[in-house]
Amino acid sequence: MTGQDWLEKDFYQVLGVSKDADDATIKKAYRKLARDLHPDRNPGDAAAESRFKDVGEAYAVLSDPEQRKQYDALRAMAGGGARFSAGSGGASAGGFEDLFNGMFGGGGRTRFSTGGGGFEDILQDMFGGGSGGFASRRAQRGADVAATATLPFRSAVEGATVQLTTNGRSMNVKIPAGVSDGQKIRLRGKGQPGRGGGEPGDMIVTVHVEPHPVFSLEGRNLRVTVPVTFAEAALGATIDVPTLSGDTVRVRVAAGTPSGRTLRVKGRGVDTPKGTGDLLVTIQVAVPTHLPPDAKKAVEAFAKATEGEDPRADLKARALR
Repeated sequence: MTGQDWLEKDFYQVLGVSKDADDATIKKAYRKLARDLHPDRNPGDAAAESRFKDVGEAYAVLSDPEQRKQYDALRAMAGGGARFSAGSGGASAGGFEDLFNGMFGGGGRTRFSTGGGGFEDILQDMFGGGSGGFASRRAQRGADVAATATLPFRSAVEGATVQLTTNGRSMNVKIPAGVSDGQKIRLRGKGQPGRGGGEPGDMIVTVHVEPHPVFSLEGRNLRVTVPVTFAEAALGATIDVPTLSGDTVRVRVAAGTPSGRTLRVKGRGVDTPKGTGDLLVTIQVAVPTHLPPDAKKAVEAFAKATEGEDPRADLKARALR
């Protein structure tokens, strides 16, 4: 921002506040405008983006007590923001130049011009412009931006690089292996650029993972539910369990395993830089929907042989605890 910008732009009008507005009023006005005009809420709207930048510039000056004081003084001397140029006669050759002569004790006539940087250079010198001075703004960190990425289940397990577009910018983003549905990933320095030398903001990526028909993710672990027959659960068995890689692992189901028990297969989960998870196998006893006559007789015989056993015997007592 140049000295001429300070002369021409009415920052109070940009924020919609009076010239005697206090800090709280200025901050409240800025936050509302920044929220309403933010590029994420107005994609592709060049006018809103331009207004968003103007609002940021105005707030950067008016929120800094020293810069606000200098801005008010300069605007008062300039009569509200006229442009000045060299020449004889007319408003540009009058009071404002005389005021500067009076301020600095000049006996002769000093001419100001926007051409070649003359007028702005003088303003820069007045307010220490060699190191940024009045024209500089307080360093402000850039705003964070939000983005979403939807991944197939396998890509979430193995990790993937996806292309995201936000605020008109496209970039490749690496999603680490083992990301879960709804997880947020912060990408440092990938947000809006900073102002006045401030650091850029971050990009916050919310990841959505498409469900898998067999597996689910629990951190670095993979979970799978495997049906077994009543005989396998009651008598014990060794069963084949599928893995995400396409092969199978042999899992021993102990005799008397109830439905819902989870068995752990070490090292067959998600492989990440922080370690490899496990495969969690949940046993589900499958109940047949149709029994042939001989099977029905066998079940009836089993029921008669185990008559008197009540698996719900202590359920009521435990329910009252």
